[in-house]
Amino acid sequence: MNTYPSLNQPTGVKDLFVRLTQWHRNRRCQALLIILGCCVCLLVTGCGELSTTDLSAEDIAAARQTRHATLQSKVDSLVRPLVETGHTPGVVVGVLLADGSTHFYGYGVANKINHRKPDGDTLFAVGSLSKGYLAAITALLVDEGKLSWDDTLETLLPPGTPLSMDARTITLLQLATHTSGLPRQPITLQTLAYFVEYLFDGNNFYRHFDLAYTLNYLATFSSDTKGRQQYSNIGYGILGYILELKTGQTVDMLLRHKLVEPMGLSCTGYSPELLPCYPGRAYGYAGNQPKFIVRGHPTPDWHFTPLMRGSAGLWSNAKELLMFASAHLKGNESRFNKVLASNLRVRLPLPKKSAAVAWLVDDFGSQTITFQIGFVAGYSSYIGLDVDKRTAVVVLQNSFNWDNSVGQKLLLRVAQ
Repeated sequence: MNTYPSLNQPTGVKDLFVRLTQWHRNRRCQALLIILGCCVCLLVTGCGELSTTDLSAEDIAAARQTRHATLQSKVDSLVRPLVETGHTPGVVVGVLLADGSTHFYGYGVANKINHRKPDGDTLFAVGSLSKGYLAAITALLVDEGKLSWDDTLETLLPPGTPLSMDARTITLLQLATHTSGLPRQPITLQTLAYFVEYLFDGNNFYRHFDLAYTLNYLATFSSDTKGRQQYSNIGYGILGYILELKTGQTVDMLLRHKLVEPMGLSCTGYSPELLPCYPGRAYGYAGNQPKFIVRGHPTPDWHFTPLMRGSAGLWSNAKELLMFASAHLKGNESRFNKVLASNLRVRLPLPKKSAAVAWLVDDFGSQTITFQIGFVAGYSSYIGLDVDKRTAVVVLQNSFNWDNSVGQKLLLRVAQ
């Protein structure tokens, strides 16, 4: 059972939030809830890239100094402290080397009930790594001629769909590269109320983002950031809906037909309870978030609306994430691999974190890393590629932690 702050303990902002969480259905408290919720949401979502993936000159120098260390020692030195200090209950690391070999390392526990150690087969919620899979499906459909990257919402959505002037001209490529001008999520009164609840109970604050809600939002959408990079969860929700419209298949069916079956995946899907590795799944625990659940205490699984499944609802394990990574590094082996590899190409060059299709591309010294990160209550995930050296790293944690630099550091060391 989750442990929450006691109403008899510290007063001030924390105590006020606890009381507001209990009272939020009382009309007399709604105004105060909204004001405080706005402050919290601005703090959490208004700071740009909140996760830590940047590396310092010292990190790059440290990677060079490990040139002759064993792979095991490279992983141990970076990951073991995360568990030993209580940063996270468990971690799984997967490494793909240039020779095609894969290596897996488990630390801590997959769950605190039976204290089972996690491994490469352990199932995790991977949050926004889901977007890489949806982007891969999109690219395959573009290659088949069923879609074009230049298609706009005006032509992609059903005739008569109410769209603002800014929404009409959003292209498929802009959705896939986070350059549509759409926000991370619409900040509405309902979103704010759910977000404040999430801080205390860990429940999904995207649970009201369904098709009707999103289409209503697009009818009045306006933006002055179109063409610039602005991460958008709702944008990928719309992308998934478009794929369903144009194919007549759900995102679940598209995932199976386009990726799961061709790559021989068995433990990757949007319904974890249907996957064979579900009995040994990792359980999620609080880390940096949810803010007012004690670190290391359990958090509830998130269940997404059909619209948002493709954006953040995927479950997988380190073995199959590395298989997905490997498929992007084999661009010359088949048309399938070539299409996936095309998503790694930079579409919007930037000084830091250039935009590819679902992926970010960054330079660290002489090395270029292409990566994605994912967060969902109870879990943090990272997948990174060094395309030139044909190496990849996956890091899965069963707690929500902003710091994702371990994956970047390890990929630098592995590529040495």
